[in-house]
Amino acid sequence: MRTIGVDLAAGAPGTALAEIVWADRGARLTRLDVGVQDADIVASVTTGDAWLGVDCPLGWPDAFVDFVGAHHAEREPALGPVEGHAEWRRSLVYRVTDRVVRERIGRWPLSVSTDRLGVTALRGAGLLRRLAAAGFPIDRAATERLFEVYPGGSLRLWGFDTTGYRVDATRRALLLDDLRSRVPWLDLGDFSARAIAKADAFDAVIAALSTRAGALGRFERPGADTIEVARREGWVVLPEGSVEGLAA
Repeated sequence: MRTIGVDLAAGAPGTALAEIVWADRGARLTRLDVGVQDADIVASVTTGDAWLGVDCPLGWPDAFVDFVGAHHAEREPALGPVEGHAEWRRSLVYRVTDRVVRERIGRWPLSVSTDRLGVTALRGAGLLRRLAAAGFPIDRAATERLFEVYPGGSLRLWGFDTTGYRVDATRRALLLDDLRSRVPWLDLGDFSARAIAKADAFDAVIAALSTRAGALGRFERPGADTIEVARREGWVVLPEGSVEGLAA
């Protein structure tokens, strides 16, 4: 099995891709690139038994999509009369899966509809079309070989201290040492320095590990009452079980 983890940004300069090959109860990081184009991502999964995890929202909240359409058409939104308070806006700001993330890790993820993350999601939408055109199976509800992943959330669920790791290379070095000690079966090859130097590269590695959890089915799936919403809004794969068990 190969798992591809992508830390997607609005453009290639902030985008990183990691590839982990799994075999014989072990794993090896065989690729860690930064400055990745959409074509590179598509090419990475179109041969062999590849699973893809992308750190980027794969859709927008249903209520937000309706609200923007209603405003554009000067009609009443499905939510009813526009209110100014935060609770009324919450369904416009967060997806169903974002609520599950908050329940699991105790904090809200970034909002795809009201944060700069939305610019990255525009690129993600185009990437999904390119993947589908290349024959890669697409389902935003995580029933195929494509997953929406959240590296920071995965790390917290696995019990790692994520304080400041996105902005501090020293913190990333400590976190990587902790990861090595807990998963000695993971061979990082010559890529440790790159993962420490670049937060995007580090998150791509964690995305590839999270993708392994998705491939093994070790995550909370959308229920019967939410799966159709997840197919429009996307669904975050949050690992269940330990990081140590991913090689089993």
